[in-house]
Amino acid sequence: MIVSGRVIDPLQPPYVIAELGVNHNGSVPAALKLVEAAHAAGADAVKLQWFETDRLLSRAARLASYQKRSGARDPFQMLRPLELDATGLGRVVQFARERGLHTIVTLFSVEIVQHAEALGFDAYKTASSDIVNRPLLEALMATGRPLFVSTGASTLKEIAAAAGWLDQHPNILLQCVSAYPVPETSASLAGRWAIMDASLNALGYSDHTTAIDTGALAVATGACVIEKHLTADRRTAGPDHAASLEPEEFARYVELVHRAWRMLGPRCKHVLTIEADVRAASRQSLTTRRALRAGGVLVRDDLTIKRPGFGIEPSRLSETLGRRLSRSVEADVPLREEDLA
Repeated sequence: MIVSGRVIDPLQPPYVIAELGVNHNGSVPAALKLVEAAHAAGADAVKLQWFETDRLLSRAARLASYQKRSGARDPFQMLRPLELDATGLGRVVQFARERGLHTIVTLFSVEIVQHAEALGFDAYKTASSDIVNRPLLEALMATGRPLFVSTGASTLKEIAAAAGWLDQHPNILLQCVSAYPVPETSASLAGRWAIMDASLNALGYSDHTTAIDTGALAVATGACVIEKHLTADRRTAGPDHAASLEPEEFARYVELVHRAWRMLGPRCKHVLTIEADVRAASRQSLTTRRALRAGGVLVRDDLTIKRPGFGIEPSRLSETLGRRLSRSVEADVPLREEDLA
């Protein structure tokens, strides 16, 4: 997939998304500080959320357990103060662009899509809860922009259905566990493999743990998109702060993600330049037991196997026996191809 000219695939460095979410607590200045922290940490993109509380929640809406633990008592009262309007979001988008960051937004309602288009986001994302929201997915696809789709709390059947709706539209699925925070024992990094085994495009991992190395571990499994929440202070009241990393931690997180990718290396197996010396010194060769004269025919007692690996490989012993020497060879030296007639 390509986002504003940036190719995202396993052959490229990981694409790190700093999820600002609602960690700005409805404050544009706070959001700008988070953008600055994301840029300093080396993130590729910042992600915002755009919702209108009364459009998103019905009278039957209720709080999730993690939201109650954060101190919330009513879903409306929790979300309303966290809203950013189009003007505020526009300021954040412009600020991020000036720092070379991509901007991504999670939308929750079809009616907001046309307004989001006016701000020119680089890509869209859907929350895990909207994996079954076909009208929203189709409205976002209609924009033509790339789409990230989280898959937390979803079955493979639900994910496959969403992938069918997306069809050929540029998209990346993100393995995710919908809990805040996620215990390390429930990180489910291998869940991405299960989605890939179903021939679905699960190249990303949305991380809700509090460990700074989870993103690196996800990259080691082959993920090339990592999304992680960023906060100024994890102790701040609000639903997502507890599952977020503070700026210094986030910078270390990004560093480890890229270190993991460098250590993973290319998806091939060949002799590396740094291996050549050890290969030659530690491999073994067919080696003469005694001095041999030119014209002699090699028999098993003429040869042993010793280091180094400059001579004929031991795997060729049977085909070498019975061949005639083209020149005399000293004792206890590797036998070379040019020694044979």
